[in-house]
Amino acid sequence: MTDAVAGLRLLPWDGPNGRPAYTPDDNPEGMVARLADRMEREQLTAASDLLELARQMLAVTDPLTPDQSRFVVARLCDALSDTLRVAESRGMRLTAGGADE
Repeated sequence: MTDAVAGLRLLPWDGPNGRPAYTPDDNPEGMVARLADRMEREQLTAASDLLELARQMLAVTDPLTPDQSRFVVARLCDALSDTLRVAESRGMRLTAGGADE
């Protein structure tokens, strides 16, 4: 998902039609930037919590049912997608700030 647009910040939610959403990256203290920061924190916390739950489920000696396995894999996919978008957004901002890729 490299739809990087110079001077714009990739937001942690989808825009219209499921396409990436961006906002100008010129005001890191603006309302949209603060909302995006909060949502990124929540997404990363949820991913961490989900990973711990999945590890606990795998540690149980009783095998998971197919429905349980499907559920946890689907949630892990959602969390991984969110985490990758956060990483991409932050990487774009590092690169735009002059840091090495």
